[in-house]
Amino acid sequence: MKTIRLHPGKERSLLRRHPWVFASSIAKGSADSGETVRVESHDGQFLAWAAFSPASQIRLRVWSFEPTQRIDASFFTERLRTAIARRQALGLDLSACRLVHGESDGLPGCILDRYADIVVLQAGSAAIERWKPVLVGALHTLMPEVRLYERSDAALREREGLPPATGWLHGAGDTQVEIVENGLRLQVDVASGHKTGFYLDQRDARSRFAEVVRAHKLQRVLNCFSYTGGFTLAALAGGAQQVISVDSSAPALALAAQHVARNGFDAARATFLDADVNAALRRLRDEGAQFDAIVLDPPKFASNPQQVERAARAYKDINRLAFHLLPPGGWLFTFSCSGGVSADLFQKIVAGAALDAGADAQIVARTGAGLDHPLSLHFPEGEYLKGLLLRKN
Repeated sequence: MKTIRLHPGKERSLLRRHPWVFASSIAKGSADSGETVRVESHDGQFLAWAAFSPASQIRLRVWSFEPTQRIDASFFTERLRTAIARRQALGLDLSACRLVHGESDGLPGCILDRYADIVVLQAGSAAIERWKPVLVGALHTLMPEVRLYERSDAALREREGLPPATGWLHGAGDTQVEIVENGLRLQVDVASGHKTGFYLDQRDARSRFAEVVRAHKLQRVLNCFSYTGGFTLAALAGGAQQVISVDSSAPALALAAQHVARNGFDAARATFLDADVNAALRRLRDEGAQFDAIVLDPPKFASNPQQVERAARAYKDINRLAFHLLPPGGWLFTFSCSGGVSADLFQKIVAGAALDAGADAQIVARTGAGLDHPLSLHFPEGEYLKGLLLRKN
């Protein structure tokens, strides 16, 4: 077993059980990509078992802090078994669910999302890439009824020195399946859909949105960055009579329209606008349009810390425009999925947007990813999705 030794003082994060060690913290030692190593303090004290990534600034990702832990096939089977059992204990529907959420489930860089009979693997670290065959075998043992598809095509693979990888790992056939979320039927294509096929992390927020629309009898809704219409369906299910969905992807809007029909809603209640969201918001503002509720669920604006300032300007701009389109008593569901934008910073950005729009609002609730996206107490970086439910004064 190879050993990595840290510089003096650099063991503090591991002693707080944070699962990452950056390249600048390493005094000596090296290993192959994804290889398991023993991590020691500068004076030789055991700290953790971790996977080594020679190409990444996150040089070490921790498997375990237990000195006697063996990192072998049984380790991965047990980690998978535990993650699935936790979600079952919470009463989650495993047919549309994140089964493994990376570091927070003790498998750094591993995402496993289930859609009906397909589980999608996203291997985002050298650690998971090395152990991929073992993980595939373990999942097949635990869930023999599922097929397994890989969507390791995210940009973070480049930072690990890994090429993109997509395709069937176990099983074959159609990559399109139907899932049911909050009683609504949705079609997911695991080969071409965003992320691993769909935004499972917004399930609870969509349910909350439907409740607000229903409880307050909201009639006119604007859903921005609507993708395949998750929040559109929620608004219609809540009783909204006019829902305008804006996205720059014509195929996504076409599927959203199919979802409206598939769920038996009157097509006349749903309008789909293929347009740049910022341009659409400005045009609606100039026309004097008003909405009872607006959803802003944009893609990630900041993929790294260097992009946070630019992202902050983008978030502020769309929220400022949204405030102009809301009358007093109007509702705004606004989100950020940029990991580098903290919940505190996001609130400040939205507050600044309201100020620029000459508006005031109250935070009715804060939202985040659902229970199938757990957050480790020692890994705050895992809290990537932040949402504010606001009511304009």
